[in-house]
Amino acid sequence: MKKVFLLLAFVMLASLGKTYADEGMWLPMFVERLNYTDMREAGLQLTAEEIYSVNNSSLKDAIVGLSTSPSPSGFFCTGEIVSDQGLMFTNHHCGYDIIQQHSTLDHDYLTNGFWAKSLDEELANPELTASFLIRMQDVTDSVMQNVSDTMDGQQRSAAMREVSSRMKKAASEDGRYNVVLKSFFNGNEYYMFVYEVYTDVRLVGAPPSDIGKFGGDTDNWMWPRHTGDFSIFRVYSAPDGSPADYAEENIPLKPKHYLPISLDGVQEDDFAMIWGFPGSTDRYLTSYGVNFNLDAQYPAIIDLFGKKLDVWKPFMAADQQVNIQYASKHAVTANTWKYLIGQTRGLKNLAVADKKIQLENQFTAWVNANPERTEKYGEVLSTLKSSYAMMADKIEPLLYTSFAGLNGSEIVGYALDFSGLYELLKPIDKKELPKDKDMAKKMKDEREQQIKASAEALLAEVDEHFKNYYAPADKKLLATMLNEYYLHVPVNMQTPLVYQKFNEYKGSFDNYAEEVFEKSVFAEKQRLVNFLNNPDFKTLDKDPALELGNAFMDKMMKASGEFQSAQASLSESERLFMAGLREMQSDKVFYPDANSTMRMTWGTVQSYEPADAIQYDYVTTSKGILEKEDPTDPEFIVPEYLKTLIENRDFGPYGENGELIICFLSTNDITGGNSGSPVINGKGELIGIAFDGNWEAMSGDIAFEPELQRTINVDIRYVLFVIDKFAGATNLIDELTIHKAVPQPLRTETVEM
Repeated sequence: MKKVFLLLAFVMLASLGKTYADEGMWLPMFVERLNYTDMREAGLQLTAEEIYSVNNSSLKDAIVGLSTSPSPSGFFCTGEIVSDQGLMFTNHHCGYDIIQQHSTLDHDYLTNGFWAKSLDEELANPELTASFLIRMQDVTDSVMQNVSDTMDGQQRSAAMREVSSRMKKAASEDGRYNVVLKSFFNGNEYYMFVYEVYTDVRLVGAPPSDIGKFGGDTDNWMWPRHTGDFSIFRVYSAPDGSPADYAEENIPLKPKHYLPISLDGVQEDDFAMIWGFPGSTDRYLTSYGVNFNLDAQYPAIIDLFGKKLDVWKPFMAADQQVNIQYASKHAVTANTWKYLIGQTRGLKNLAVADKKIQLENQFTAWVNANPERTEKYGEVLSTLKSSYAMMADKIEPLLYTSFAGLNGSEIVGYALDFSGLYELLKPIDKKELPKDKDMAKKMKDEREQQIKASAEALLAEVDEHFKNYYAPADKKLLATMLNEYYLHVPVNMQTPLVYQKFNEYKGSFDNYAEEVFEKSVFAEKQRLVNFLNNPDFKTLDKDPALELGNAFMDKMMKASGEFQSAQASLSESERLFMAGLREMQSDKVFYPDANSTMRMTWGTVQSYEPADAIQYDYVTTSKGILEKEDPTDPEFIVPEYLKTLIENRDFGPYGENGELIICFLSTNDITGGNSGSPVINGKGELIGIAFDGNWEAMSGDIAFEPELQRTINVDIRYVLFVIDKFAGATNLIDELTIHKAVPQPLRTETVEM
């Protein structure tokens, strides 16, 4: 008789109750020493060499810093290489300005999306650059070799600049690399970063804004989220693989490493790490700095940015052309405005200043317990307190002069671009002319050539300026900003011109703005072109927009000087406080604040509880898109075809148990600049793209809140679904390396014959 043995293998999942989350944005060169063991325990399967290596390809080689400069010192967003043809994913909001620049009424890529079905259809972007980190190096000892504690701040800076300049020149290898040297821990350490910068980066794909910006300003910084926040670019190189400006003979980049993509999805407690270029945090800020932000700095910016958005909104709603023109400006302003509102709320609700005070009290007790420490650190906190108090007295006039004056209405700032031409047009004083007639003529001829060259250069930029400019909106903005300036800056601290115009026009800045735009050459494209074809001094000298610009610039120089004087002792005191803090907590591993250099953060996929009796799941689904749909609200319009796909459950290989995951949460520690960063699983596969933080932890740039702080990520499966099923851009899908684990059986049978 045959014997049949049935062996049952039951898969049992048990939660150990431990949430793997690591506060901090870590320099990847230290991964093996500081983080690797804990990361392995949390689910990392890669070796330290596969994560970061100078000699071999590693994860770092797939991470891209995005900038508008050919030699950037920092990055506005992060991207990741996802194919062996230089294909790059980032956020939709990171590519938003580029998409807007390519958009017209006839080709409205913001509204309708853009998909290149071949390399020939990809769109060039002359100002966009992609930087790859070659290596990073601790150069603290070299930079500070000529620095002593007896030097003041200016002397320290001068000594360090001289050494830094020599080091950067040597590391650039005759200009092949862009070398950036940055301060860490408030000037206590220094690191050098060597980048290879590619200047040919082309737009490949972008979903319509109804997907890429779904939820708009209402959902910004909020969970639950249903935004397909991604766009696609491609990095190109010269035929030999080296960086090169745009040229037809350029080829798609052959990267050192690119990220494969996982279709396995995420489960709660899954390992997740994020790489990128976080812009700025201030985790070691004192209570004095927190209160300075809350009471002196943030209110003015929130007020002015909010007023600016209110002015733009009706003009954008009334005219699609204006909506395209102002889309990028509005998005940037709205993001900052809501961020500062959220951070103000978070700092207050979480009593961050009080927590800082507790640490400062510990620091004071530690300092006073030792005479040597008292000598070195005894005056640090009192100096910080007095410095912030002086800065608070000077900051409001500076902010209103900047954001309501020079950077309020565009006509004012644009007029100042003509200051150089204005100086050249000034009549030459006869006393300055040489007595020799030939020499005098030569001097006049040279001046005429300079005027011509300046006018031609400015003329070349006119189209670009007016492409995204709408005078009626800017006129209203000028009146609004001047009113805010007049109301919030004491009369004795204002530029006299504003006070004069307030009285001259009987308190109506609307009437004054009307006259500025009626008379200024900067208000209308053809008017300005006519002037530049025959420039004269009298026209600029009488131009009301340039008059305003000069008046605000004079006040700005004064206000800035006063603020800098108040700020003078701040950096040295912050350096000493940081040094003392690390000495006091010598058993703690400190991470440096973000400063737009490559960082790695790791954690897990997690839900959270934002308030009493509220539990947020760690994923959102396509069901939520339909629940939020509102055809009357531009922020919540669902494209008809997307709606059809969702209603038919036509998710292809990107669905999970009959549903489509849209976004997910992780505990990673990120900030601005991480937008577009890859979310990577333990096997080094791309599982999502980071794009936001959550509203309840908006104080996170100053104080990390592990129970509340979450990163909002678009699930990579939703990205692929939009590319494939919605857009039909299968050429891009074919280019990717896509992994999906083979399901393991819950039961196996062994049969003996």
